[in-house]
Amino acid sequence: MKILGLETSCDETSAAVLIGGKVVSNLISSQALHQLFGGVVPELASREHERLIVPITQQALEAANIQKSELDFIAATAGPGLIGAVMVGLNFAQALAFALRKPFVPINHIEAHIFSTFIDDGTPDFSPPHFPFLSLIVSGGHTLLAIVQEDLSYEVVGHTIDDAAGEAFDKTGKMLGLGYPAGAAMDKLAQQGDPHFHRFPRAMMTKLPSNKSQLENFHFSFSGLKTSVQTFLRSKSTEFLQTHLADICASIQAAIVDVLVEKTLAAAETFGIRTLSIAGGVSANSALRAKFKAECAQRGLSLHIPKPIFSTDNAAMIAMLAHLKVLRGQYEPNRYNTRAFASFFDRPD
Repeated sequence: MKILGLETSCDETSAAVLIGGKVVSNLISSQALHQLFGGVVPELASREHERLIVPITQQALEAANIQKSELDFIAATAGPGLIGAVMVGLNFAQALAFALRKPFVPINHIEAHIFSTFIDDGTPDFSPPHFPFLSLIVSGGHTLLAIVQEDLSYEVVGHTIDDAAGEAFDKTGKMLGLGYPAGAAMDKLAQQGDPHFHRFPRAMMTKLPSNKSQLENFHFSFSGLKTSVQTFLRSKSTEFLQTHLADICASIQAAIVDVLVEKTLAAAETFGIRTLSIAGGVSANSALRAKFKAECAQRGLSLHIPKPIFSTDNAAMIAMLAHLKVLRGQYEPNRYNTRAFASFFDRPD
């Protein structure tokens, strides 16, 4: 089964090909122009997707050494995301499916992150999680906890009530002059700093749940952290901030990581789940990965985290979820394959 996946939900234009459930190509083009504005500009993102979608799709097919006529399914992000950006990839994928008379599979971007842990790139240590598993999705726009079942259904048991973890990294990093996106730069600096230098707040951590009726306690909040960092920075001199930049980064990172890890472990204990999956762009953070690995090893929990290339927005996760849905018959044959449209293409005019 050969599947083409396309992803254009934000500022990455990506195309990937899966053959037999394994990644044979996965190309990602990130839009550096947004760095000039300190964040993603939706209109510019859409225009870049329009410019890149055709060549990057062709490159993905060439890297997989197949012709587009050999594809069995075409999948693309159908949301959530920046609506203009999403529509570029979605319309292109639907048009391609129409022209090739191939089935089109629309994919939810967040669900694709949940199942990105199933991506098999041929590495010998690959092992997908066992169902049910608890999935933590952490990215620039989303932070949520979900219990995932074998039929691909899931129940969200916790989510951010304001800002996402990735946004907290980016916005506090911008306050520190690290540019955009700031997550990777903060991670690198934090490795040289002291996470105990200053204790920033860990929101909604005072009442961890004792039973399943207290689901609101699995929610997250990071807006207060941003305010706390801003207040702290305003109270310090420029010289102080320059001297202790690595320590401040480490302290901010520790505040975010502590909340994510402790909430996830509390949810796993409450629901009796022994398998965890961490995905989304923030899952590439080294401190988050290290703490989850240490805590899960201590508790005897199974932990699955995609490689960084599959953690951020990418088309391989879109194709993978399409693969899983097709195997379970969870897609509806679209009108592009009907006899009526076939006869339309056969018309001489």
